[in-house]
Amino acid sequence: MRHLPGTPHQLPGNSLSLAGYQASHFKFEVQAGVATLTLNRPERKNPLTFESYAELRDLFRALAYAEDVKAVVITGAGENFCSGGDVHDIIGPLTKLDMPGLLAFTRMTGDLVKAVRVCPQPVIAAIDGVCAGAGAILAMASDMRLGTERSKTAFLFTRVGLAGCDMGACALLPRLIGQGRAAELLFTGRSMAGPEGERWGFFNSLHEPAALLQAAQALAQGLASGPTFAHGMTKKMLQQEWNMGVDEAIEAEAQAQAICMATNDFHRAYHAFVAKQKPEFEGN
Repeated sequence: MRHLPGTPHQLPGNSLSLAGYQASHFKFEVQAGVATLTLNRPERKNPLTFESYAELRDLFRALAYAEDVKAVVITGAGENFCSGGDVHDIIGPLTKLDMPGLLAFTRMTGDLVKAVRVCPQPVIAAIDGVCAGAGAILAMASDMRLGTERSKTAFLFTRVGLAGCDMGACALLPRLIGQGRAAELLFTGRSMAGPEGERWGFFNSLHEPAALLQAAQALAQGLASGPTFAHGMTKKMLQQEWNMGVDEAIEAEAQAQAICMATNDFHRAYHAFVAKQKPEFEGN
């Protein structure tokens, strides 16, 4: 695991507590098992920098070991989610790098998407306003997305002379909204409005801007109080089965479900059902 700038507390068994983690390049807080990560440069619509990319990647890698985080909400400060890579802090310096340097950067940004997808916690993006470039990729990599009518999601890469195939977009986006719709957004770089995004399946639901974060945190809290081991298994299979045939996927799910049947949460649910009570899951 990579070193985090605000080192989390090490627990026995290689586990971590992230409740006291002090992020350097965004806001991060944990309450009742829900981590809220806020991109916090509202005066510039919350762009990413080299440093914030790296810290986000390392934090999502660390979440695999975090016992006190059961679900994650990503949002942006102010009235926007994320405007993508900072023009002055990233785009300008990239024009001066040689090929090895450029490839190191693009691999690092891709590693952020891999880290979001591999962390066991469900990740919910709360998206208001501008959600562009790498911000759109971060939203796409999340497990669920809540938006507003004024959300504007744009994969802007072709607008700056780059290919639309950035950070896994050509693999992930068609699976969310379909090949033709993904092709349109990735070729043109145009904005997808909130209602259009909900209709296409990019957004799970739309909310009033003032209620967006609360709705995302409520969804995350419901997941955090559920069978979190089973949620982690669900996420793992959702990611892994993309590369499987149907028969292989059925066998993989048989193994995954058998593992879940051996957990205490499964037994807790059964005994609660028999007693006509609500189960209290503990994630094991």
